[in-house]
Amino acid sequence: MTLTSSKSSATAPVVGDFLRYLEDPDVAVAVAVIKALTGVIYRSEASTMMQMEGELQEAAQQLRGSQAADDEAAATRFHNSIATTAGCQLFLRYVTRCFLEFDDFDLCKSQLIDRGELFAETSLSSRKRISEVGHNFIRDGMVRRHLLGSKVMTHGKSRVVISLLREAAKTKFFSVFVTEGRSNASGYAGRSPNSTPWVEHAVTTFVSSAFGDCRVETAKQLAEVGIPTTVILDSAVGYYMEQMDIVIVGAEGVVENGGIVNSQFYVAAESYKFARLYPLTQRDVPQKQMAAITADEKLDQTLKNVSFTSPFFDYTPPGYISLMFTDLGVLTPSAVSDELIKLYQ
Repeated sequence: MTLTSSKSSATAPVVGDFLRYLEDPDVAVAVAVIKALTGVIYRSEASTMMQMEGELQEAAQQLRGSQAADDEAAATRFHNSIATTAGCQLFLRYVTRCFLEFDDFDLCKSQLIDRGELFAETSLSSRKRISEVGHNFIRDGMVRRHLLGSKVMTHGKSRVVISLLREAAKTKFFSVFVTEGRSNASGYAGRSPNSTPWVEHAVTTFVSSAFGDCRVETAKQLAEVGIPTTVILDSAVGYYMEQMDIVIVGAEGVVENGGIVNSQFYVAAESYKFARLYPLTQRDVPQKQMAAITADEKLDQTLKNVSFTSPFFDYTPPGYISLMFTDLGVLTPSAVSDELIKLYQ
């Protein structure tokens, strides 16, 4: 079999596999990347390590370059090019190490498949580890009936932050302020056609399981465990910030200089999101623009010569970040570079 035909047969389904894995809301982008690349190895008919590495490089390029424009459900998550890049880099580094460890090709291939499957399993334990190290930074309320304790702000939806806050709620009393998460409304799970327009929900408080028509995913999951939760507009952050004790957010990716307030600002992120990127400005962050969400969904169709656009995410310089909660422990932003050196040396 020629190298070209071997490549096409092994790598052709990689983007479809990737999008299928993303249908599971508990699967992170980087994890879906590694599971998809593991599938390439499983299907591969390569007979040498060089051939297999070529197939994986081709598959990684397909994942980085594909737009998934026809899959609306996965499109927003897929456009996280930083997490996609980080997942590809991490797995290809594992492949290189495995090639150096094993002389037998079949044994090396078997090990790569096992490691890929193991990585997907350990990704969930990463969130548990982050919850264990991060919840200690939330101060417990002394008198529950007076709603004392830490006031925590979080932005949008992050599985690892939700896990951390739910873990802290087992032993502590505190309240959480959740922003909408524009531009893609990641704080929202959606809304009923008959519900009050988003713009009228300037502040909506959720306690216990009373959610009404405004279905806010992060707030819902926090309120389910009894955390007093308030949803605020993104534009109201400045008004509420002075009341906050800490801010905890997730991360789409963590770059080499540790970049991701008067309040303490913490970031919770799995180590597989560490990416070998070093942006200096917002324009250095690889991403695509999206049409901004408006209160009136038909507004962008009726206004002539007016465009609506917004980035999927932005870059937070390390100087604004206090600490990072990771499955490797609690890190300062400057320590991210050291961890990347260890990972790729």
